[in-house]
Amino acid sequence: MRQEQTVNPWLRQALELGPPILFFLAYMRFQDVTWTIGGRDYDGFILVTAGFVPLLLASMGVLWKLTGRISRIQVFTAVMVIVFGGLTVWMNDERFFKMKTTLVYGFFAVTLGIGLLRGQGWLKVLMGEMLPMSDRGWLILSRRIAAAFAVMAVANEAVWRTQSTEFWVTFETFALPAFLFVAFMSQAKLIERESLSDGADDAGRQG
Repeated sequence: MRQEQTVNPWLRQALELGPPILFFLAYMRFQDVTWTIGGRDYDGFILVTAGFVPLLLASMGVLWKLTGRISRIQVFTAVMVIVFGGLTVWMNDERFFKMKTTLVYGFFAVTLGIGLLRGQGWLKVLMGEMLPMSDRGWLILSRRIAAAFAVMAVANEAVWRTQSTEFWVTFETFALPAFLFVAFMSQAKLIERESLSDGADDAGRQG
C-alpha cells in the first residue's frame, strides 16, 4: 500500500467539498432548463447529475494522486454515486439519486451496528490511525456515530419524499454534512478521555 503523502489542507478540502458544492451551484443555475437529447427530455437535475459523476471521480483521482490513498468510505460513496447516478440518468428519474444518500448513511449505520453487536467499534478500522483510542473509546464512538448515521438516513428519506427537489439539494449539500461534522466535534471530550498516549495500551487504560 502506498504511503499517504502530505497535501495542502485547503486543496484537500477543495477536492473533497468542491464536487457537491458545484453540484448545488449547477442545479441552482439549471434547475428550470430542459434539454432534449435523442428525442428524450431531461430536466436540469438529471443533466447536473450526469456531470457530477465524472467530476467526483476526477476529484478522487487527483486526491489519490496527491495523497497516495483513498479511504474505504470514499470508495464506497463513489461506487454508490456511479450506480445511482447512472440509474438516475438512464431511467430519467431523480428519485434514484435522492435515495442514494439514504442508502449510503443507512449502510454505515447498519455496518457499525453489526460491529457493536459483536462488541467491536468498527470505526477504528477507518479512523484508528488518526485517533489512537482505547477499545472502549472506539466502542462508544461507534455507537454514537452509528446513531448519527441512522438519523441522517431517516432524515434524508423524509426530506426527499416530502419536500421539493430544490429543498432536498440544499439539505443534502449543507445540512447533512453540517450535522455529521457537529456529531463528530461533539465527541471531543470522549476522544480526549479515551486517547492513548505513546506507548500506552488498552490494558493499561482499562486497568
